[in-house]
Order: sequence, then structure tokens, then C-alpha cells
Amino acid sequence: MAATKKKQQKPKTSKRSYIVGFWTIFGIGLLAVVLIFLLAGWGAFGKMPDFEELENPETNLATEIFSSDGETLGKYYSENRTPIKYDDLPDHLIEALVATEDERFYKHAGIDAKGTLRAAFYLGTRGGASTITQQLSKLLFTEDVSNNTFARLLQKVKEWNIATQLERQYTKEEIITMYFNKYDFVYQAVGIRSASKIYFGKEAKNLNIEESAVLVAMLKNAALYNPVRRPELVKQRRNQVFVQMNKNGYLSEQEKDSLQKLPLNLDFSPEGHDEGMATYFRVYLQGFMRDWIGKNPKPDGSEYSLYRDGLKIYTSIDSKMQQYAETAVEKHISHLQKEFDRQNKNNKTAPFRDIDQGQVDGIVRSAMRRSVRWKEMEAQGKPEEDILASFDKETKMRVFSWDGIKDTLMTPKDSIFYYKGFLQAGLMSMTPQTGEVRAWVGGTNFKHFKYDHVKQGKRQVGSTFKPFVYATAIDQLKLSPCDVMPKNRFTIEAGKYGNVKDWSPANANGEYEGMISLKNALAQSINTVTARIIDKTGPGPVLDLVKKLGVDTENFSNGPAIALGTEDMSLFEMVSAYSTFVNEGVYVKPVIVNRIEDKNGTVLYQHVPQTRDVLNKEAAYVTVNILEGVTQYGSGVRLRGTYAKEFDHYKRGVTGYPYDFKNPIAGKTGTTQNQSDGWFMGMVPNLVTGVWVGAEDRAVHFPNLTYGQGATMALPIWGMYMKDLYADEELDISQDAFPKPDNLSIEINCDNYNQESDSENNSVPDELDF
Repeated sequence: MAATKKKQQKPKTSKRSYIVGFWTIFGIGLLAVVLIFLLAGWGAFGKMPDFEELENPETNLATEIFSSDGETLGKYYSENRTPIKYDDLPDHLIEALVATEDERFYKHAGIDAKGTLRAAFYLGTRGGASTITQQLSKLLFTEDVSNNTFARLLQKVKEWNIATQLERQYTKEEIITMYFNKYDFVYQAVGIRSASKIYFGKEAKNLNIEESAVLVAMLKNAALYNPVRRPELVKQRRNQVFVQMNKNGYLSEQEKDSLQKLPLNLDFSPEGHDEGMATYFRVYLQGFMRDWIGKNPKPDGSEYSLYRDGLKIYTSIDSKMQQYAETAVEKHISHLQKEFDRQNKNNKTAPFRDIDQGQVDGIVRSAMRRSVRWKEMEAQGKPEEDILASFDKETKMRVFSWDGIKDTLMTPKDSIFYYKGFLQAGLMSMTPQTGEVRAWVGGTNFKHFKYDHVKQGKRQVGSTFKPFVYATAIDQLKLSPCDVMPKNRFTIEAGKYGNVKDWSPANANGEYEGMISLKNALAQSINTVTARIIDKTGPGPVLDLVKKLGVDTENFSNGPAIALGTEDMSLFEMVSAYSTFVNEGVYVKPVIVNRIEDKNGTVLYQHVPQTRDVLNKEAAYVTVNILEGVTQYGSGVRLRGTYAKEFDHYKRGVTGYPYDFKNPIAGKTGTTQNQSDGWFMGMVPNLVTGVWVGAEDRAVHFPNLTYGQGATMALPIWGMYMKDLYADEELDISQDAFPKPDNLSIEINCDNYNQESDSENNSVPDELDF
């Protein structure tokens, strides 16, 4: 009884104490959360961004190169990121992002409380809670951490803290824009604009809805959802994006079902430094920019970064003309290479000619020493005998061919012989009145042949030098295209003009009888007439003229043999010099950059033309008039479609014939000794284009003039290029006559220009210098 009573008297636990305990624990938890956020904001868990960083987050922007017609030619970058504005993001891209990544994006202030509670309760099995703003904060300001749970929680706290600051600092539109600009879509596609170009070959503003969905699908994990490597997986993820868009009211059920049936339709075009358009030009531009950056610091005195500051370079290159130029080079060289290889089948020293084995060994040894293999092994401290031995060991390699990249087994030494056997080409096109370089093709394939044959390379110019001799004589002596001279042998004796011995050049056709007009002599590239002319002017005035035309003559000889093109010049120098003739005697320094802007559009550089008077208008016009004879009845006549194309050397050596040009064209072919170099310089009133064709080594060449002359090697590239330009009427390439100066005192209307011409023989005049 007493025990029962005692039991009944046991004190009862008060409900009040439970309530107090709950709120105490809750308060402590809330304070702990606040404290953690405060500590994170103070940087206790790692550096946090300050106000300035939030206003100007480091985005590592690529420098973009624009053509004169507004197309992107390429980029310089450590990360291939090019910013885009919100207004250039298509609506369906934004809708796909919000529907898939953050349905309540427009309702929260950086942290989605509902999503966070759901993720915590279901341990993430029913979706994550990371908002777009949190994802941006992670991309901008936090680093990847290990799988350590505590470290991950601390990073999440930092992301939440930064996300709330981002929401206070930026609008929703700005956050979306920053997120799309920052995300790495792999394959060096950082940001939505780069990704659009690389995966679909278009600007982001032109994406259609299914393309937008693919890129949004990649946001889950770009390495995993890679449309190039895992197209089916990406298609499934893309279709889930459509489901989310339907769920959130952006697509109807019918639209969703139709879109899910569509294929991916990628247009994958990597934007590496070796790919894309105008690759050789971009390398030269890189040097131009390094020089400019060195001389033009930022306002704070620091140096611009070509790879991180998001500069915009507006060049003179026309994207259409550049594409036509690259196509013409590829068509002709790939065709001519077949004939070159055919003629080398029985050549015991192929691809070299006219040299002995010792010289061949010297060329190969030099190539070995310049190779990456040699430099790497040398840096590792390997002895020379081991390095040399490695070049004789067969190894698997991928090599360039005009039929595509080939996998093969080859010794590194054999690969040197293989690559030495490829013909190369250079093309440069320029507007003579402004100096703007419109097209620049430095070689046949930049990835495999890095050497630039426009500016970097200098080769003997052959007969293309002769117009400088004629122009000097016209300017000084008032010679007329109608003047005639004998074709017979002519000798400039030893001692004159510094000659060590008598100089008596030969004519390629072996003909020395009769008289010939100056216009026809240049058209037929008669060497003896050119020798007579330089004897009248002297080499000095010719060199003076050439120097005024922008040519580096420091290493030129002073003898009369320069008249036949014995000196080396670059294609860049040749085109700018010839442009002076078309531009009424005014030299204009070539322009490659019109304007440079910073990432905000502030103009940092504006080109100012540099010009100088070199020739009077009359002398310049008469020189052009004489050069018209080359395409009327000289070595460039095949541009007119005059000759029979059924000849074997047309079928095997000439590409794109007939050209059938009817408009006025001035030009000059050039061929050097042993057919090592073939040139063609072609001019119309508003465009001057030069073409060079040869091999890397001068000992690699055709065995005869039929295929080895400039009219076969280089002229077809000019012909195909110009046909494409004329077909594109938007380019407005002139077909008019060259402008004639008033009060012309030199006679140009002469009869019998075509005397001694081969036009009735159905054969193209050959040429050879020296």
C-alpha cells in the first residue's frame, strides 16, 4: 500500500521543459549556422572574394581575331573563353537552363530552401539543391576539394555565402550570362559562345532549340555527357531537358515528343591553335601583338595579356577571300603533288635532285638537329650516337597525306625524306590603294608544316624581279613599251658594276635573232633584253627603287645579275612592291590590323596609313601596261584560255583550266634556276595577289620547265582564286581597265606588240632566269 502510494507520488516531467529544450537546441543550431556563415564570410574556411572581385570576377578571357567582314578567324587563349551578352542568348537556351538546373531560379535569393530541405531529407536521391547561382559561385571563387565529407560541407557553406553575395550584386540576367560564359564544355570550349562554335559551327545567338538542349545537357557533367564520345548518352540527357522544359511550361507535349526524335546533328570543329582559318596569318599576327603589347602598357603600367585579357583584334583579312585562297592552294598543290611524285619514282635521290649523297646526308642531318626528337633527347643528356641511332628505329606514327592522315610504321629518318618531298605554297592578296591584306596562306597544312611562306620565308624571285628593272628605265629614261631591242647575246664585261667576270645571260628558248618590243620582251621573259636595260640604268637605281618599294635590300648584291631575280625576297615584299605600280606609284605599307579593343570595347589602337611617293603616275601606269602583255600573249596567257588544254601537261600539271578571263590583267610569272621556285604576280585595279610554289629545300624540284615553271606551278592557284572572287559579286573585285593618267607622254599604243610571240604554236612560252 505504501509502495503504491509512493509510486503515485513520483514527480511528472513537465511539457514546458521539452519545449524549452527544443527551442534551446534550435536556437543553438541557428546560431551555429549563422556563426558558420559569418566565419565563412570572414575567410575562416579559406579566402573569400572581396567586393572588387565580385564586381570584376576573373574570367580569363580569350583574345578574339575578327576578319574585316565580321567573322571570327581564331583566338589566342589559355582558356578558350569568349564572352557573350545576355541579349545574344536565345530564349530557349535560357528556358532550358532554368527548367533543368534551377526551376525556382527567379524566386530564390541564391539558396533554394525547398530544394535544400528535399535534398537533405532524401539524401540527394530526388535531385540536388545546388542553384544556378551556387554553381556560378563554385565556378568563380571556389576550388575542387577531396571527397572528405567535412571539407565538402565547408565548401558548400562557402558556395552559399558567395551565392547570396552574387544575388545582391547582380541581376538574374547577369548571373545567367556569367554562368554561361564561365562553364567549361571541354575540347577547349570554355563558355557558351565557344561551345556553340565548336559543337555546332555557329554563334550562340543562332542556336536552335535542340542544339541549346544539348549544351544544357552537358552542364550536368561535360566530361561524362560528351556528345563527341558518348552521343547516345547525351541524346538521353538532352531528351530529359525537353521533359523538364515541358514540365515547366516551356514546351507543349507535342513539341517535346517531336524534339526527342531528332538526332544530335553535331558540326564538331575544334578551335585549337593548329585548326581553323588563316592559321599562318594568326601566327604572324601573334608576333605583331607581342610587339604592340610590349610598347603599349595598360593605364596602371602593367602589361596586357594576349591570352587572358579578352582583347578584340580587327584585322584586314576578308574571310571569304581567305577561304577562296586556301581552297585554291589546296586544290592545285594536291593535284600537282601527284605529278611531282610520279616524276620522282625513278629518281634515285628522291625527293632531291642535282645533288650528291654527301649533300643529301647534310640536309637530313640538319633536319634531325632541328627536330623535336633531337632537342628532347639532348635535353635528357643522351649522347649524340644514341640520338642518331634513334632515327633509324621504326616506330608507329601518323603522317600527313593529301588523302588524309595515315597511320604507318616508319623510321624518323624516313619521315624526314617523306616530308621533304611535299610541295609547298604561299599566297598573299592585298588592296593596293589601302594596303589592307585580304588573304594570307603561308603553306599547305599548318599542323604539319609550320613554316610561313608569306613573311617568314624568302626565295629567289626569278623573272618577277624584271618589272623593277623596267620601271626604273621607264621612270629615268622614258622608255616606251613600243621601243624595240635586239634579242641577240649581250655581255656586261668584267669590272663594270663590280662584275668579277663577264656576264652574258641566256634566253630560255635559245633564240637570239631579230628585234622585239619591250612589252613583248617582258611578256616572253627575254633575259638578254633585261640585261640591256639594266646596263642603261645601272644596278644602283634599280636597288634604290626596290628599297623604296619596301624591300629589305641589305644583303642584296650590287651586280647586274640582280635583274634576273638572283636575290631572295618574301612574298610579302613582292605583293606590297607590285601594289605600288597599281596605286599610281604610291607605296602603301601593308596593313594587317585595323583596330584593337579591350574587353569593354575601348579602342586601344587605330591603324594610321603609312605611304610614300615612289614613282610618278606615268611611270607606274606604263609599267602596268607592259605587264598586261604577259597575260595577253606571254607566259601568263593561259589565263585567257588561249591554249589547247588537251596537252598532257595541262591535265597533269594545271588545275582549274580554262580560266577564260576577259578583263584587263597585269602580271608576271617567275621561274628560278633548276625550277626550285615558281612565281606568279597578278594584278587587277583593286587587288594584287602573289603566289609562290616550291619545296622546303631548293634541291627538291621538278626536272624540267614543262612542270617546273611559274606558269604551271603558281599561276593556276591565282586563276582559281580569282574565278571564285569574280563569282562572288559581293566582293566587288574590279574587272575594269587600269586607270590611265591624264596627259600621258609615253607612247603605249603600238602595233606589232605580238611579234615573235608563240601564240600560234599552242604552247606556253617558257622562262628561265640566270
